Amino acid sequence: MSKRSSKPADLNRLAAAIVGEATDETSPAVHRQKNAAAVELGRAGGRKGGKARAAKLTPAERSEAARKAAKARWSRSS
Repeated sequence: MSKRSSKPADLNRLAAAIVGEATDETSPAVHRQKNAAAVELGRAGGRKGGKARAAKLTPAERSEAARKAAKARWSRSS
């Protein structure tokens, strides 16, 4: 089985990748370090977000959200 090419299918991205390899340039995002404190705050907010949102919903809103989710699940299965 042949390996897939790591080159992008889009011609503009392919050209940029070729130029980047030829000039040995990498994007600045590759070297960026994440702030550990910011990562921890984001994680804490993400963990409590769903429960906080669910607590604010009325029973009718919760029922509508559940109906919409079930419809989405069943539409994918066919």
